[in-house]
Amino acid sequence: MTEAGLTSRPPLILLANEHEWAARSLETILGPHGYAVLRAYTGRQLLGLVRSAQPDLIMVDVRLPDMRGVDLCRALRDDPHFAEETPVILTSSGTPERKERLEAFKAGAWEVVSQPLDAELLLLKLDAYMRGKRAVDRLRDESLLDQATGLYNMQGMVRRAREMSADAQRLRAPISCVAFTPVATTETEPTPPAITEIMIERLGAIVRRTGRASDAIGRLGPTEFAIIAPATEEPGAIRMMERLEAQLSDMMTTQNGIAQRVELRAGYCSVSEGGQSEVDAVEMLLRANTALRQVRDAERGDQLRAFDSAPVRFAL
Repeated sequence: MTEAGLTSRPPLILLANEHEWAARSLETILGPHGYAVLRAYTGRQLLGLVRSAQPDLIMVDVRLPDMRGVDLCRALRDDPHFAEETPVILTSSGTPERKERLEAFKAGAWEVVSQPLDAELLLLKLDAYMRGKRAVDRLRDESLLDQATGLYNMQGMVRRAREMSADAQRLRAPISCVAFTPVATTETEPTPPAITEIMIERLGAIVRRTGRASDAIGRLGPTEFAIIAPATEEPGAIRMMERLEAQLSDMMTTQNGIAQRVELRAGYCSVSEGGQSEVDAVEMLLRANTALRQVRDAERGDQLRAFDSAPVRFAL
């Protein structure tokens, strides 16, 4: 049994080839050795499957009906949602010339294989690629940082919350947690426009610049952020959001020719003395996020809400 067969989940290979005989030939090699195969017949179809299937490896014929394999490699490498550690292998029914191999590697291919296949050599290479891919996946899963913004991810925020909660209890100090999300608004469109990934990255930079060195700042979800602020009571949490809202006044963007302004919706939870409260910072994080959802889902235009309290507005 190969390395692929020893894993709990079969590695998924996305195979793009318009020729039935070639695809079946590869499947007869891959299937018995622990690989699951998902097939596509065109480049456009493969690009549509990449995001939804999240394959562990991609095998692409050098000539598909709608695009060349090297062009598909470039499209994948230029896609910010495509994981760079996912191997891409080009397959050819003939023997590619040296310049074709060079073009393939420059486009981002990891390997170029041709018929007739050396099945044993191919499987050994795939197993080596999968070991490297899984090592990177494990590191990402264990990471405490969000790749897009450089802030803590949810796992990192939970760890920092436990550490900061212990400090607040030991020092009998106040602590606050604020959860917030950006909302894009326009003067003419009745439906709020979507928050883009570029806007999220810009907001992440603003939050890092605005926050204190002692704060723990993280990304909780696609558009949700949080700040855990030690030695901060309720008025300080509100002022923190006011400062951040003021920084957003310069954050304008244009989508489809329409100017957009970014506002915040936020919820918070504060404890005046950590040593006397049964609520730790992890629970505060959950409560602040609950208050955020209440503000975001409310029909009124309230911007900030404390957990279990009446909504308030920013005093800008």
